[in-house]
Amino acid sequence: MIDVGQPAPSFSAQADDGRTVTLESLRGRYVVLYFYPKDDTPGCTTEACELRDAFPRFDAASATILGASPDSVASHAKFKKKYSLPFTLLADTDRAIADAFGVWKKKALYGRTFLGIERSTFLIDPAGTIIGMWRKVKAKGHAAQVSAALAAATSTPTPTGAPSPIAKSN
Repeated sequence: MIDVGQPAPSFSAQADDGRTVTLESLRGRYVVLYFYPKDDTPGCTTEACELRDAFPRFDAASATILGASPDSVASHAKFKKKYSLPFTLLADTDRAIADAFGVWKKKALYGRTFLGIERSTFLIDPAGTIIGMWRKVKAKGHAAQVSAALAAATSTPTPTGAPSPIAKSN
């Protein structure tokens, strides 16, 4: 299981616009990687729209926001357009990224058990280290939590000059 202070798992995925995005291509920037179950559902829309509304704060801190779900590129493109999302959505159709980050989990709902995404967010520093992690996220208000953690990371260096791990929630 990955944890704060460890290198983020490497990944490559198709984005909502068809291009390939890799974690390595984002070195030098903070990355907010959030996993959500399904495009255009109530909780996922709430989370995406709150991140959209907070986007200027993330952009000012040189942070890239990436949303990832098992939905297709076409589904992501439609969801992004419908809600004017200014960030990239990754099609993790084979759930390789979700598996690598440990968010593809057994879930239960109304007595039924199934596999699905555990809503989670990872804050990755410019060197590729996980400095913040939130699991079992409640969509409403989460963007503010991540924004505050990013602000702390970009303004509070440790004695060695590296940002200190700033958030961990289970």
